[in-house]
Amino acid sequence: MIDKNQYGPWAVIAGGSEGVGAAFADELSRAGLNLVLIARKPGPLEETADKVRANGVEVRTLSLDLLADDAMDQIRKVTDDLEVGLLIFNAGANSYGHEFVTGDLNGFNGVINLNITKQLELSHHFGAKMKDRGRGGIMLLGSLAGYMGSEHQSIYASAKAFSRVFAESLWLELEPYNVHVVELILGVTRTPAMVRAGLNFDIPGMIVQEPEDAAREGLEHLTDGPVWVAGGNYAAAEKRSGFPRDKMVKGAAEAMRKLLNR
Repeated sequence: MIDKNQYGPWAVIAGGSEGVGAAFADELSRAGLNLVLIARKPGPLEETADKVRANGVEVRTLSLDLLADDAMDQIRKVTDDLEVGLLIFNAGANSYGHEFVTGDLNGFNGVINLNITKQLELSHHFGAKMKDRGRGGIMLLGSLAGYMGSEHQSIYASAKAFSRVFAESLWLELEPYNVHVVELILGVTRTPAMVRAGLNFDIPGMIVQEPEDAAREGLEHLTDGPVWVAGGNYAAAEKRSGFPRDKMVKGAAEAMRKLLNR
């Protein structure tokens, strides 16, 4: 059960319109936390907001591209009058996947800005307020992709590796102030975005987690930072951290080609 005294009365979910983000919204609203949902697509955003309002909480929505120059200004307008006890950064994505040397640097910079820069901005803004209050929580959504280099997602994988080390550092710094930090590492999750990407979820032996299970597990382990590997993927994360790197990286690349039907 979510402790409203620790994480309430408001939670901000960046990337809160569908998939794992919508599942977080449902779980938190059932626990009685009011929500600020931020997402790019207004249709799914309002649909999720209507669903969680039915659980008896207040919900504010902000349809926003986090890469907009005034993104933080817009977020502050919606949240500055609220006491935000929980930040969930679920907005990271591989928005531009391409072989690096033939790719567009602007596209790669967009991946960096979404997955790193915006994560830092929101963590800095809300984390400072939590530290001053002496309570709160920050959850950053990570990926098994951040444990190993990968074809056509070199920048995304690198950004997720950055996020994990950042979470570990932030966890150390905020722990004395009763602010919990955890990087929730997801493996293959059956989200609408992954379905649209054409992932093959039926490969024998593949661990596939449902968004609702991922959100529930993450919230159950808010106090188990700095890193929690979800969905039974701990052994995979441990293996991906091993050596020799050449064999590890090539083996993972072959598995990914099967996943993507290449």
